[in-house]
Amino acid sequence: MWRETMRIPGRPPTFPWRERNRFELLPQGSRYLPAMLQAIEDARAQVALEAYWFASGAVADRFVQALADAARRGVRVLLLIDDYGSSDLESSDRRRLTSAGVVLARFNPLRVRLGWGNLVRDHRKLLLVDDRLAFVGGAGLADPFDGADGWRENMLRIEGECVADWWALFHRVWRRWSEVECPQPAARPAGGTRGRALAGGPGPWRPVLAAALADIARARERVWLVTPYFLPPMKLRRALARARRRGCDVRLLLPDAAHCDVPAVQAAGRRYYDWLLRRSIRVFEYGDRMLHQKVLLTDGRATLGSCNFDRWGLRWNLEANQALQGGPIVDAVAGMLAADFERCREVTFAEYERRSWSERLREAFWSWVDAAAARAAQRRLVHEERISRRDG
Repeated sequence: MWRETMRIPGRPPTFPWRERNRFELLPQGSRYLPAMLQAIEDARAQVALEAYWFASGAVADRFVQALADAARRGVRVLLLIDDYGSSDLESSDRRRLTSAGVVLARFNPLRVRLGWGNLVRDHRKLLLVDDRLAFVGGAGLADPFDGADGWRENMLRIEGECVADWWALFHRVWRRWSEVECPQPAARPAGGTRGRALAGGPGPWRPVLAAALADIARARERVWLVTPYFLPPMKLRRALARARRRGCDVRLLLPDAAHCDVPAVQAAGRRYYDWLLRRSIRVFEYGDRMLHQKVLLTDGRATLGSCNFDRWGLRWNLEANQALQGGPIVDAVAGMLAADFERCREVTFAEYERRSWSERLREAFWSWVDAAAARAAQRRLVHEERISRRDG
């Protein structure tokens, strides 16, 4: 039964660098939520929305209304939600969408018989509008992201050649979960900034991690990594250590225990602090609110999107990151992160060594749970990879 219900979907598509793009950084929900709603209102032909966390509430109400209005005026509206992540989207909101003509599809519906296959989730956050616009980032369509004081998160507004790549990626997933057609617009150049779409997915192929390791390896000045959930593979930790030995300013920006929405993951991730601090890698904890952004900044390159730098996101989830090279957009990302670091508390080695026994036990327990779950999941994933290679 396992082979019938959960199969590794194959290597994620690899997109080249595109030269003619225009990017706008939209930090905080007070900026990106209105911009996304306006883009839906201005749509003329087709809208596609791919969401992990779509939860009923004030934010969802605005998006449900915007999508329904677009469908009523003749725009093709395609909505792909993750069945687990969007389980809080109430049936009344789903009926509002479908009754207006929105085509709603669910990614990997939860089933008991699927077992470990339920771990494969669509964690992407994409909004695509006609052939003109794409929004890529890490924001959920849920109330915690609303306003200037909402969870710390970003979206990128994209025009140009990368938009067609994001349509191709959406189409690749959509066709598996819906029989409704999804036309793919051609590339429409705009601006002159280099960009590249990065797609992650379950299986042995990890293009998001590979791109991150390549950027870190070529860095000579700085490596700034921001992630809400830090359970890094050894390859990533070693790359950070090598960058520090080369003289790079290597910093991690992570949530503190008081604001992290998954305290167990935060506790498990803290076990790496000793290893990092002994290698002069600076660790900062964000204590202003929940830190949810996922950013890697290295010299003249930046990457933003949905992928957390933990083994679950890198190994199991469908992810979407936008890579950027040069130009004012990378400077804008650097300025944004510099301001974020100003709002943080730096963790020193002496302070970390003084933590209480209860904190040490908590870290040890959740580290053991994380390691045990990862080993079990890894065995099942390797089994599925062998089946896919044999039958494919």
